Amino acid sequence: MAENRNITDVNSGPDRRSLIWYLACRVGVITLLLGGAAVFYLQGHVESEAAPLLFVLLGLSYLQALLSLMLLRWVQKYGFFTQLQLVWDLLFVTILIFVTGGAESVFSFAYLLVIVSASLLLTRRYTIITAASAAILFGGLLDLQYFGYLDWLIAQPEATSSGPILYAVFVHVIAFFLTAFLSGTLAERWRLSEAKLQRKQIDYEELAKLNQTILTHINSGLLMTNRSGRIRSLNRAAAEIIGYSLEDVYDTDISELFPQIIFFQDGQYNLVGRAEGRYVKADGSEGILGYASTRVLDLNGEDIGMLVTFQDLTRFKKIENELQRADRLAAVGRLASGMAHEIRNPLASISGSVQLLLEDENVNQADRRLMSIVVREADRLSELLTDFLLFARPKLPSPEMVDVSLVLDELTELLRADARFEGIVIEKEYSPAVQICLDRSQVRQALWDLAVNSAEAMEGGGVLSLGVLDEQNCIYVEDSGPGIPEDLQGQIFDPFFSTKEKGTGLGLASVYSIVEAHGGTLEVVSGKSGGARFNLYFKANGEAREDRVDD
Repeated sequence: MAENRNITDVNSGPDRRSLIWYLACRVGVITLLLGGAAVFYLQGHVESEAAPLLFVLLGLSYLQALLSLMLLRWVQKYGFFTQLQLVWDLLFVTILIFVTGGAESVFSFAYLLVIVSASLLLTRRYTIITAASAAILFGGLLDLQYFGYLDWLIAQPEATSSGPILYAVFVHVIAFFLTAFLSGTLAERWRLSEAKLQRKQIDYEELAKLNQTILTHINSGLLMTNRSGRIRSLNRAAAEIIGYSLEDVYDTDISELFPQIIFFQDGQYNLVGRAEGRYVKADGSEGILGYASTRVLDLNGEDIGMLVTFQDLTRFKKIENELQRADRLAAVGRLASGMAHEIRNPLASISGSVQLLLEDENVNQADRRLMSIVVREADRLSELLTDFLLFARPKLPSPEMVDVSLVLDELTELLRADARFEGIVIEKEYSPAVQICLDRSQVRQALWDLAVNSAEAMEGGGVLSLGVLDEQNCIYVEDSGPGIPEDLQGQIFDPFFSTKEKGTGLGLASVYSIVEAHGGTLEVVSGKSGGARFNLYFKANGEAREDRVDD
């Protein structure tokens, strides 16, 4: 089907460009033949009464070519125009043969040129018709010459026998049709091959465009280097990931763009199937890159460079860390829930027994002091168990629209009344009547824990800021303390992790659990004064995460 469709396209007819070439070549051939004969006549090498007519025919051919070229710009049916040109050529050749001796003319081969022209411009059917027309015209001309019907125009040599005339007609007719068949077949095959080649070339162009479109819209970054590690190509995704355009990094050594990743080692490619590394974006921020590298070969199998495919894993790594932290919290929560009940009962017995011993007046001071230590540490352990239970079995949040400004006002009054906040300036960075959907008591407890943690970090002096980002449903607590080192920011929400000597490591873990139960997120960043800033983001609809609470 495809081949038939191509043949149909091939036989659809000549185009304007082909006709212009045809007219130009015809003028050239006529100039060569008739012009040469005219020159020989002028130099006296040819003596013929018909020789002056060659100048007339030469002028007519030029005039016809000029008129055809002028009419071509308005022609729409190129097939019909080509047929008219072939008719003119057949008549022109017939007249040329007549004026140059008829059967003795040396220009009878010009019919073959017309037939070949027809095969190149039209289908094989029209080529056969052209050959038949040439045979009729040539045979009719020789017949008229033999019977003397044309002597009144130009004197022709007298024919003594019909044999040579018939033989000449037979040979020429056979030559005409053989030329038509062969040239028509070859021309059709040539056009078909050209159409197939053109179709393949178009397919290659479409394939190249398709590949370019894929490279442009693929989500993975693609980077191409030459054999010395100089960057040569960069797709759109790669430019978005690293923050540089191809113009910015072209001919730059890849080690300068990714100094923490080794792509070349000892002058050789460091090819990896899958690896991760850190990189610095154009804006100075640091990210995590997942990448793979492979050698690139050309069509001849020659090494032309290295292709690096990569993706930004920063966001996925953050989500992965949060999921791992959630799993750890769930595991520790289940452990704490089971152990708290097993420890609390014997602990209460120990504390009660020691308190009864303290009531005995016969206990000396040294023993009384030791017993007081036991009671105090038992109470501290009881508080730790209470934190365990709160952490292990958080109450399901009951979110409702709450005026967060009132919650923060109440929290501020409580903080100012606490001795741990003496010398600390509390700044309010929120507007009145800010509504967020959350559980009032749980969030107030979380904010209290964060404020206490900040006060301990500032060691009794500094600035504590409480604020709200209304458009983001975010409440933040910020201090002017020393801040949290970047390498510890991923661990501070883990249970039992603490940088304080007497810390339990459950305060921030409980805050994280409360925020997560609200379906929100908790992040720690550096504050404007260099301290720590905790951002609590809540969902707009306040939906709680029941799966986390069940854990």
